[in-house]
Amino acid sequence: MMKLIDPGIRTTIQDLGRTGFFHLGVPPSGAADKMSFMLGNVLIGNPTDVAGLEMMVKGASVEFEKRTTVVITGAPVEVRLNGNMQPMWEVFEVKKGDVLEIGKISEGLFSYLCVSGGLEAPEVLGSRSSCLASGFHGITGRLLLAGDEIRMAEPLPGAIQLVGKEMIEEAKPTFDNKGTAHVVLGITCDLVSDEGLVSFLNTPWTIQPQSSRTACRLNGGHIGYKESKPPFGSGGNPGNIVDIPYPIGAVIVPNEGEIIVLLTDGTGGGGFVTIGTVIWQDINKLSQMRPMSTVKFKAITVDQAIAMRREKERLLERVRESVQF
Repeated sequence: MMKLIDPGIRTTIQDLGRTGFFHLGVPPSGAADKMSFMLGNVLIGNPTDVAGLEMMVKGASVEFEKRTTVVITGAPVEVRLNGNMQPMWEVFEVKKGDVLEIGKISEGLFSYLCVSGGLEAPEVLGSRSSCLASGFHGITGRLLLAGDEIRMAEPLPGAIQLVGKEMIEEAKPTFDNKGTAHVVLGITCDLVSDEGLVSFLNTPWTIQPQSSRTACRLNGGHIGYKESKPPFGSGGNPGNIVDIPYPIGAVIVPNEGEIIVLLTDGTGGGGFVTIGTVIWQDINKLSQMRPMSTVKFKAITVDQAIAMRREKERLLERVRESVQF
């Protein structure tokens, strides 16, 4: 068992999310920065999809009630075990009665605590991920609170042999206030003028404070719509369309001065012009970027997007090979 002494600001249980229910209005949820989360699980010897803790802005303090191994990944944060500094991205052992304190996140937004074998919170629709918008009962429907006790799985065989294993340098992500997000253009981008598309790709966009796990809101540029009559049933605004399904990563243009990128808790559909989709690894990047960070978008093809995804998969495999014993 793991007991929360201080839950931090916005600590939840997450895995890689739930699939098959987006069309019913249930977002996939899961870790906001899935790459950092998966790297932590691989480093500690877990399958990539077992549950851990996601901490936003300020970490949690927890007391362990049995011996196991853990690792902290994601955005940089100060980690102390029984008052002693502990490095991130390195597997370490905890014993019964040990207290792990995870402090204020210094860059980025989300850090992760991965435990050997994972956390055993109840599954809802095939996932242990918390989703605050879905109204689930129990611990997967709310933020964690002081005094909550979370059952931990038994450590995996050989877990103790991974103590001291560190993440390979090329796999460690960076957390910057400037970045590039790759986007596959399409969906309803034909409703945006050529000048609007050029502006979208050439403008540095600024992330706004209203951003959340649901969506990243950005402004700073101007995306002009084509001069055309809105389709019947869409309303009178030129940014409106007849409702369509949105993918996670959808780049929505609700007006000519703002864009919205749907993140892991995003809605499944709506009636705004949608210019394309941000690729998987850059959804992770956007999720970690703080308000007032700047982003430029770069158009790529579907083949290029698949190739970049494959490279991330190969990176995970190199991490897995590095911890084999």
